[in-house]
Amino acid sequence: MTDSSTASSPAAQSAAQPPVALTIAGSEATGGAGAQADLKTFQELGVFGSLALTCIVSFDPAAEWGHRLFPVPQDVLREQLEAITAAHALDAVKIGMLGSPETIATTAEVLAGLQPRHLVLDPVLICKGQEPGAALDTDEALKARILPLATFVTPNHFESLSLSGMDEISTVEHLEEAARRIHETSGAVVLAKGGVRLSGPEAVDVYYDGTTLEVLAEPKVGEVPVAGAGCTLAAAVAAELAKGAEPLEAARAAKAFVSAGIRQRLSSRAPFDSLWQGGAAAER
Repeated sequence: MTDSSTASSPAAQSAAQPPVALTIAGSEATGGAGAQADLKTFQELGVFGSLALTCIVSFDPAAEWGHRLFPVPQDVLREQLEAITAAHALDAVKIGMLGSPETIATTAEVLAGLQPRHLVLDPVLICKGQEPGAALDTDEALKARILPLATFVTPNHFESLSLSGMDEISTVEHLEEAARRIHETSGAVVLAKGGVRLSGPEAVDVYYDGTTLEVLAEPKVGEVPVAGAGCTLAAAVAAELAKGAEPLEAARAAKAFVSAGIRQRLSSRAPFDSLWQGGAAAER
């Protein structure tokens, strides 16, 4: 017979608790990307998710589904981070869309003091919904303040071009070189995403940690990017790292998770499909 007092003791509760991950990201109202995608990914992968909201992004159906961006005030962001870090010992942090140099500065200050073991950066460059000048300022701030703090970075095709300084990434070999360059400048583990941007039947990403280089490939599902794939990949990496996976294991698991979500993607009245974070579970 089990002693009920033992079963509900703090030690027993602690043993049953999931890892905790934080996403610092923007809201995307349709649920296809951003913080919504991150939290769904954490939940699907057995990780307790917390959120510090940086901005609110809503598409404009009356203007070709362009982005409308509304930043969260800096004191509100700081108070969110204060509450989260007071409540939880974080196993991983994932950074998504920050959206402004001010938000980047606030986030960098908190993270520099926190020094999380795993800091996964989805380096959202040229923030949608911003004027070109403001976007460039945001990009430069992200590279200067956040990238040096990251332990794992997941740039897409455009971001890999920007972070590597390369003029072209049209082959797997180009993507491998970009991953090497980004690692050399940042010190972070890199998962450079080729996705559907490279020709051929497979969606290819390249992993590089300074020693190991591995090409991760899955059959393409169409030739058009799916909303939420990048957010979900970085969130899945963060979740796997939070659970104790080694970086290469986390990259492989995240790639498989995203590929299943793309295969099971959701169509809507918007002019794009969205990845479904429940896709992996649906295929089991």
